[in-house]
Amino acid sequence: MLSGGSRALQHLSDYHHHHASIGLGFCGAKIVQLSSFFLRPSQAKASGNCSYKLRHRMISSSGFHYRTSGETPILHNCFSQREDDLELPADGSSPVSGGIVALGKFDALHVGHRELAIQASRIGTPYLLSFVGMAEVFGWEPRAPIVAKCDRKRVLTSWDSYCGNKAPVEYEIEFASVRHLTPREFVEKLSKELRVCGVVAGENYRFGYKASGDASELVRLCEEYGIGAYIITSVMDKKQDSEKRDSADSKDRGQVSSTRVRQALAAGDMSYVSELLGRAHRLILQVDNTGDMQSERRISVPRSSVLNLPPGNGVYKACLVLADDDEPSVPCSVVVDSSYIHVETEELLLCNSDLAQEFLSVEFG
Repeated sequence: MLSGGSRALQHLSDYHHHHASIGLGFCGAKIVQLSSFFLRPSQAKASGNCSYKLRHRMISSSGFHYRTSGETPILHNCFSQREDDLELPADGSSPVSGGIVALGKFDALHVGHRELAIQASRIGTPYLLSFVGMAEVFGWEPRAPIVAKCDRKRVLTSWDSYCGNKAPVEYEIEFASVRHLTPREFVEKLSKELRVCGVVAGENYRFGYKASGDASELVRLCEEYGIGAYIITSVMDKKQDSEKRDSADSKDRGQVSSTRVRQALAAGDMSYVSELLGRAHRLILQVDNTGDMQSERRISVPRSSVLNLPPGNGVYKACLVLADDDEPSVPCSVVVDSSYIHVETEELLLCNSDLAQEFLSVEFG
């Protein structure tokens, strides 16, 4: 839980460890034992919701490397994934009961967020525990999400191969319902209400009322409540000029972040966006095929009908139209201006495809 002006996963700097490491085959990541955090939950208050013992560890992502993900299925329909979408177990327990939850604000679902899910999957059943409604609570200006709500499940499914064939499931909690919880009350909620078995968080994660709790307090409280706590170091941005790009952000020390993704999109640097996301950026357009069709090869969609954040104004080549899962993707070019998103192909896709499906996906190469 984040409070005040704090943003989830506030990475400050790349953490360099000088402790002995234990190789566990974690794709180059290292496990580092921190003596002050290294306790078995069974030695503290037992929560009774874990069938195995966990240890508190610091996980280093310094050896993390990007992989190009394979093909992922295109969007079938569009809906908002909320906590009530998860089916309650027959015994009435929490949908995340016994799982390992990654904590954060998963706006971009970038490679840093993916690393949290990877580490969670190596411990147990992975979940992303995020909080919705923060903008309404704090009065922030509305802004388009980086990933469309209806596309988030596809992205998480694409992480399946990274997570040992255990794609993480997102579980959302209304921020207003937890914003006043102290760090202790929040961990108590994780233990007694949600009955999670462990948590994974970034090294600069803040939680509790007015962001009063940090990673070390998270570990201490989880130990007390019998929950495993795993703290990972930031996944760093490999782009050489990244420090200059984000120098105005006092919280930025070179880590991958949703802020960097937004800045790269605004600059129209789609190669950099793909590097930060670990995949191509996909834009979801809501199509009115009675008025948006300009020709057999061109469609123009008003920005008000775009479900997530487009790149900055400009011309983008080497894109793909994903019109229907029964048809192959088609190369296209995209023109973004202040009013419309224009998609143009060299084939008759827009005439021959059934756009009655209402949504059109465009992927930027």
